[in-house]
Amino acid sequence: MRHGEFRHQRLVQVYDAECRWGPDDDFFRAVVDETPAARVLDLGCGTGRLTVALAAAGHTVTGVDPAGASLAAARARPGAERVTWIEGTSALLPSRAFDVAVLTSHVAQFFVDDAEWTRTLADLRRALVPDGRLVFDARDPADRRWERWNPVDSQRRVTLPDGGEVRAWTTVTGVRDGVVDFTHHYHFADGEELVSSATLRFRTEAELRNSLTRADFVVDHVYGGWRHEPVGHGDGEFVVIAHAGSLAPVF
Repeated sequence: MRHGEFRHQRLVQVYDAECRWGPDDDFFRAVVDETPAARVLDLGCGTGRLTVALAAAGHTVTGVDPAGASLAAARARPGAERVTWIEGTSALLPSRAFDVAVLTSHVAQFFVDDAEWTRTLADLRRALVPDGRLVFDARDPADRRWERWNPVDSQRRVTLPDGGEVRAWTTVTGVRDGVVDFTHHYHFADGEELVSSATLRFRTEAELRNSLTRADFVVDHVYGGWRHEPVGHGDGEFVVIAHAGSLAPVF
């Protein structure tokens, strides 16, 4: 299935168990906290790990995601009642409603087609107030992370809340022009095996900067990791902080 870890109830549980709070969450929360009592958009919020934490920190938070199973898990979290949850895409966002928008866990890479990425940035620009901030992460293609997505290097065991274990690994099925196709494999203790396929776009720093400029964003920082390292000297990431400009987007 496509994007099963977001859309299949059993795989959503595995995803939530595997993706615990980490330095990326600390980074995003620290950036958001620079705007006290901010109106925050978490686009592609998934199971709501960061979303709920931002609401608990005193922000007014809206979590948006197209995957109903992920949102169901998010709504079940303690404190989820503080968040406004929307099942859908950026097309549903109201205008000038947010001070900060975040896209975490490499959500930006799921917009594979340039036209789709352009539309999403336009929606985000419209949804932010003037000078509102956009913060997101994407993997640096120079790090060639996908070369580690093989049955040996990606082999892992995920412990579920009930104590059960899932054996998981990832295989790459295609690489072309900055686009990587891959499949996650999950083997459950009861013998069930599930697979989830996806495609990610690895944009260069120049491509990201140019797309943001065209959408009327001003790039403030591009870091290479969660401790503000320079690009190429961090975690193999692009961690981008930008703010909305003053002109209408030009495409």
